[in-house]
Amino acid sequence: MLLNQTEIQQKLNNLDQWAINGKNITRTFQFSDFVNAIDFVNKLVGPAESAGHHPDISISYNKVTISLTSHDQGGITQKDFDLAQEITNIFQSS
Repeated sequence: MLLNQTEIQQKLNNLDQWAINGKNITRTFQFSDFVNAIDFVNKLVGPAESAGHHPDISISYNKVTISLTSHDQGGITQKDFDLAQEITNIFQSS
């Protein structure tokens, strides 16, 4: 089920540094170098596969930008926020 703008904003308030970008929530993570950035991306494979929900990922040397949307729903759902929280947890434990 799609979330409305109020629900999205409330959920964003609980996620550090994530922002709305159209029909996506996004965040850029910065690392010391390319190897650490790729290591982080590799850690996302398992959780994304388990959730059956796959982020759009852009890598630029030491920066990884994650974009989440529920394509099958045409916008942002709870599934996006669940995976965003998991990604944030992985980053914080890196």
